[in-house]
Amino acid sequence: MLNYKPIALNGKPVANGKFPLICTPLVGRTLTDILAELDLVLPKKPDLLEWRVDYFEGIVDTALVISVAKAIKTAANGIPLLFTRRSFMEGGERIALNEDQMVALYSAVCASKYIDLIDYEMVNDAANIAQVRDAAHANGISLVLSFHNFKCTPEQETLVGKFITAERLGADIAKVAVMPNDPDDVLTLLSATRQASGQVQIPVISMSMGSYGAQTRLFGWVYGSALTFAVGARGSAPGQIPIEDLSMVLNVLQNPRP
Repeated sequence: MLNYKPIALNGKPVANGKFPLICTPLVGRTLTDILAELDLVLPKKPDLLEWRVDYFEGIVDTALVISVAKAIKTAANGIPLLFTRRSFMEGGERIALNEDQMVALYSAVCASKYIDLIDYEMVNDAANIAQVRDAAHANGISLVLSFHNFKCTPEQETLVGKFITAERLGADIAKVAVMPNDPDDVLTLLSATRQASGQVQIPVISMSMGSYGAQTRLFGWVYGSALTFAVGARGSAPGQIPIEDLSMVLNVLQNPRP
């Protein structure tokens, strides 16, 4: 039997311990775009919001980024905010900041306390990971350490190792997202999630992307994945499902009729 680990913030489970949580991304290029997205997304009642700041055209202006984070946080009215720069090498947008500048931005945003969680990739240098971790934890922000592969699905042992490494590096949540090239790859991701959820002490998030992997967004929670991403206004990764459809399927799966 799996030991499900709901995501908590400052010791309090998000959405009363709902499993899995549904997170919708915000990918607007400007504040106006982001606020328009929020107008569409918030009525659909996501459990978390993710601001993909690598899409934001003002990313080089730290003060502007913080002001937008504040605007999102205010509009969200209690829905936790995950702050993410997805690096280009792991499927994100190209940005005009080097990694040292990005770490400085992360530190400043954590210090502002307008976010609740922050995502950083394990592919980065250990010193940068430690700096982001320390900035997050000093300000009561939960750290998601993540791994993405948009080309293939590594072996199960490798994937389990990523979850374990995230915990060892001080993550509060471990995330793995991979691309399947056939249905067997999807089973590999789910098996790795099941194994890791029983081995690590922190919540895990996993998904298999694209058309083959879309099913993992619907029932990855059965194997221990604590969160799934859904489209509110615009998607941020291949295979994401509209939040309305995802919510309906989760309701059917978790509340079967006799």
